[in-house]
Amino acid sequence: MKKTNAMRILDKAGIPYKAEEYDDDGEHELEHGAASRTAEKLGVNPEQVFKTIVFKSESKEVLVFCQSAVHEINEKKARNAAGVKSVTPVKQDELLALTGYIRGGCSPIGMKKQYRTFIDSSVMNLNEVCVSAGARGVQLKLAPADLVKASNAEVCDLVL
Repeated sequence: MKKTNAMRILDKAGIPYKAEEYDDDGEHELEHGAASRTAEKLGVNPEQVFKTIVFKSESKEVLVFCQSAVHEINEKKARNAAGVKSVTPVKQDELLALTGYIRGGCSPIGMKKQYRTFIDSSVMNLNEVCVSAGARGVQLKLAPADLVKASNAEVCDLVL
């Protein structure tokens, strides 16, 4: 397996993780059950699979949110956590240029720049969390506290 930027960052920080490859069907829409399919392929509960959502604020600040993929983000909670007036999802064609990652392979670890990052507090109820390794079809399994540390994130309530 080719090392991703997220893996190199975890290695350098001495943070333990397990990288798991799975067949990626190319369908990355929550409403199409992507989290459940990914969880099934990894042999974990769907609540453990966390997705990364990138927004821009009214001032064009890039903000990163990470939450269980079985839930939708509450934009009001996201705005409050970031202390901004509005958030708008980054368009798919902007994602690569801003983060270095593509849709379905966007990791909260190792983006092109260190953006302010927020992870839903439900992560702290888990023993292990899965996030994209920075490539489609590869997930990282790691301890929630290690994810928070590696992504330099603030833990807060984000879900509907």
